[in-house]
Amino acid sequence: MDAIVHTPTGADPKLPAPSPGTELVHAVRSQLSKASGGLATDDYLRAWWDWTVNLAMRPDQQVALAASAMSKVAESWQFVQQQLSGQPHTQAPADKAFAGAAWQQWPFNFYAHAYGHLADWSLEALERASGTAPQNQQRLQFLLRQALAAANPAHYLLTNPELLELTRAEAGANLMRGAQYWAEDTLRLLQGAGPAPDERFRVGENIAATPGTVVFQNELMELIQYSAQSSSVYAEPILITPAWIMKYYILDLSAANSLVRYLVEQGFTVFMISWKNPTSEDRELSMDDYVEWGLIAALDAVSAIIPNRPVHAVGYCIGGTLLSIGAAALARQGDKRIGTITLFAAQTDFSEPGELSVFISPSQLALLDSIMHQHGVLESERMGGAFALLRSSDLIWAPAIDNYLRGQRTAPNDLMAWNADGTRMPCRMHSEYLDRLYLHNELAKGSFTVAGEVLSLSDLAVPMFIVGTETDHVAPWKSVYKVRALTQSSDYTFVLTSGGHNAGIISGPSHPRRQHRTLHLADERTQPSPEQFLESAERHEGSWWPAWARWLASHSQPERYTLPRIGNAEAGYAPLRAAPGEYVRG
Repeated sequence: MDAIVHTPTGADPKLPAPSPGTELVHAVRSQLSKASGGLATDDYLRAWWDWTVNLAMRPDQQVALAASAMSKVAESWQFVQQQLSGQPHTQAPADKAFAGAAWQQWPFNFYAHAYGHLADWSLEALERASGTAPQNQQRLQFLLRQALAAANPAHYLLTNPELLELTRAEAGANLMRGAQYWAEDTLRLLQGAGPAPDERFRVGENIAATPGTVVFQNELMELIQYSAQSSSVYAEPILITPAWIMKYYILDLSAANSLVRYLVEQGFTVFMISWKNPTSEDRELSMDDYVEWGLIAALDAVSAIIPNRPVHAVGYCIGGTLLSIGAAALARQGDKRIGTITLFAAQTDFSEPGELSVFISPSQLALLDSIMHQHGVLESERMGGAFALLRSSDLIWAPAIDNYLRGQRTAPNDLMAWNADGTRMPCRMHSEYLDRLYLHNELAKGSFTVAGEVLSLSDLAVPMFIVGTETDHVAPWKSVYKVRALTQSSDYTFVLTSGGHNAGIISGPSHPRRQHRTLHLADERTQPSPEQFLESAERHEGSWWPAWARWLASHSQPERYTLPRIGNAEAGYAPLRAAPGEYVRG
């Protein structure tokens, strides 16, 4: 299908092309981003200067910091003397990476001991400048985490006794394998290729394999209707709006981890949006386009295939944000087709976006605009790299050590295989999303517009089921929780589940290590704080999926019906092709 060619919403087709000066600015910024790793260096220079000035104005804190450094040096010298004299040191290491017996031997115990002091003193140094702006403090903490990860003795062969013992036991064979893996990965990087696909996971065969049919397609998305897996179904269909920052099949992984399969087995008729992976020709796609050609077009199709039934609308991550926007726009128009709303790890109030805020500033967005301007899209590798930096020890250093020093290729699971199948972001949409939502928080402030009309989340009064995850660094649960104060739902359930942004949501009913907390509110006025939620919510062992399935059933007609048709040719929604469709392979 051809790329979208249209005049963007609100744009004037007669506007002149960008000036050569503007193009030059974009080109220079784009090149500078390669040297800075995509970070806006002026943000971090201002943060450093803010910290420096605040510390310079506090002589007492300078003295305390110097005293702390001297104390740690003295303690380290005492530690060395104890070790050289054969005296045991009984204090357990604070970092679990140094808990092994090999780390208790000289000189490796000294490396671990000194690194602990370095980490503690560095964090103390940041805290001593108490007047530093919170945003600057957060940026410096981010940089400090990167520096400490780089200084960690566990991350290097010659200072890690476990790696040295492995190398001795294998006579260096681990390093030979690691060198081979490094060469393979470097070659793929130079060729612009992503990670090598894992042949054990094939889209349409053992992941994204729940039987279904594409019943609608436009320039932006395909709509999949899944085949029933029960003898009868609930009357109300489910429409899922996934994030377009990821491919939809995170919700349809292998059978044990497929939320879609679980829902159809419970007797629900499920529809899923599969977003197109945009190219440079789609650079002018806007947020309005995703509302109109995505959510609204899918809702129109579902309502034509299963008419006169309210829809259980579900949104994940940015897809949940889009659902909230579209549902508010429909509610403003008096459209009552959405019967309930479920949001998975989706923010509507971006005033506290968590660790991602280090990537949100006017300077950072200007740099990102220049990068996208050159290509028309933001490549998935850049987004993946940014998320990896937030967990650099786990997502950068640990895989590097396993692959290149241990010589062990980690066998990916279905979630890891999905994560390697990245997507791109259209230039205009991504700029709007970051600027209007993250930077200016228009949706929560009631100034966000769709098709030129201002909308308000206070128009949402349908039953809501909101899921946050405890260790989410993309959409922190306390930020997700804020939707309660923005809507008027008198039937509101909030669930906090263990796990992170992805793993907490992909929580099959037989997951052995999951637990969740649930709180139901039966009026639109009660707004407990996050701390009050933790005190009053009921704790449950196991996955939250069964609790959600019961909630959906309780908000559906009790009478079950015969299996629904696939598509509706008379209404223009004839079956097109088998799931998972074409767009997911792009």
